[in-house]
Amino acid sequence: MRKPAVAGSFYAGSFAGLQRQIEDCFRHPLGPGALPGENRSAERHTVGLVSPHAGYVYSGPVAANGFARLAAEKMPGTVVILGPNHRGLGAAVAVGRQGPWQTPMGSVDVDLEVGEAVVAGGRWAKWDDLAHGMEHSLEVQVPFLQYVYGSGFRIVPIAMLRQDVEIARDLGGAIAAALKGRDGLIIASSDFSHYESQASASRKDRLAIEAILKLDAARVEATVISQNISMCGPGPVMAMIVAARELGAGKASLLRYATSGDITGDYSEVVGYASVMVTD
Repeated sequence: MRKPAVAGSFYAGSFAGLQRQIEDCFRHPLGPGALPGENRSAERHTVGLVSPHAGYVYSGPVAANGFARLAAEKMPGTVVILGPNHRGLGAAVAVGRQGPWQTPMGSVDVDLEVGEAVVAGGRWAKWDDLAHGMEHSLEVQVPFLQYVYGSGFRIVPIAMLRQDVEIARDLGGAIAAALKGRDGLIIASSDFSHYESQASASRKDRLAIEAILKLDAARVEATVISQNISMCGPGPVMAMIVAARELGAGKASLLRYATSGDITGDYSEVVGYASVMVTD
């Protein structure tokens, strides 16, 4: 079992506290404003999602916008979660095998069959649990998924230490091939600008988001480099774009952008957060 690494710090450490915290994120003015409804469509049009990964008090309301949309659609069988490797441990592209993943809301199984197809289908992806032991960028997505889906879905956790566009293309192609004919969803976990003024972060992040909305992986990389954007997960976002396009996605929509300053009131050094939905 993969034990939670950041329960009690990035999010509440008990079931009741975590459920209350997630519901506060949905009701927050920067969130969707209400809890997800009980009626779920028999279809799903969302192929990919960009979701932030800071502590819930900072980025949870922005993240809730994406999960509210997922709650209104058919539950996928498998959710591939892509995140940056903050710790620098493990393989360049690390697919987690250890599972199930435990959070205060329960446990989620790892889809080893899809994981094996990703590892077999690309050059860079390797089975590697070392990268996942203390990594938060993937873990913080799981309680939101558990809240909107309950149980019955599985995950494929993938941490990217190397994040250039060529590796993202290779990984995205392998993910698309692995999910072809399956009921899958891809979440790219990323925050945007780090510790810049509100004006600077908003300007830079708008440029990165414009590239994402065009579903142009190469433009995402070029924008991040040319504008010196301290976005921590461009690789996961680019890989998701590549995979989603190969799986038939053709549209991306910005659901919410905000910064840590919008939460704390301190706009001198902010972190940017965005929720972007990619649909067919």
